[in-house]
Amino acid sequence: MHEIIQQVADWYMLHINYGTVILLMTIESSFIPFPSEIIVPPAAWKAAQGELNVWLVLLSASIGAMFGAIINYFLALKLGRPILYRLVDTRLAHAMLLDREGLEKAEKFFVKNGRISTLVGRLVPGIRQLISIPAGLSRMNLKVFLSFTFIGATIWNIVLVLLGYFLYSQKELLQQYYSHLSMVGAALGALFVAYIVFRAVKAPKSVENA
Repeated sequence: MHEIIQQVADWYMLHINYGTVILLMTIESSFIPFPSEIIVPPAAWKAAQGELNVWLVLLSASIGAMFGAIINYFLALKLGRPILYRLVDTRLAHAMLLDREGLEKAEKFFVKNGRISTLVGRLVPGIRQLISIPAGLSRMNLKVFLSFTFIGATIWNIVLVLLGYFLYSQKELLQQYYSHLSMVGAALGALFVAYIVFRAVKAPKSVENA
């Protein structure tokens, strides 16, 4: 699988445009793992060189993320939990770096955080690609799912665009920033959840005081 990813990455570097950004981000956001870190930053660097538009790069990345999330959502909705868990136990799934542990992790994250996890989960490595599956299994409202997914994906893509736009030529520094992205994403997610909980707890008190 790693060899395939490398071959696709090499092809992508020779064919970076809005369409290929959408295509690979769709793959990255669906059931086939593909690191967004090697999709968005190179396109953003192309934008920094004047070859692409940085806003269209960001939009293309978010559109691709939405397409992939929708694929996972409807696969889960149509197949159901038992079939999905049988599928991730197959050799083909393992070859695509999918396993029961990853799916269980995403499902627990969804159960713990509720619908907002489809937003927060887009910032958490290891959860990002699979968080749409428990949303589909629970038959989450599609409009809410799409809204949260788009916001979360766009936040993540903004980070990648900024890194690529300003730092892609400085590979060693960029790698250092990548190593901290997981912690930053988790911290942002935790802060956002805390804010949602605070608003939910505060609202009834405001009504009572009124």
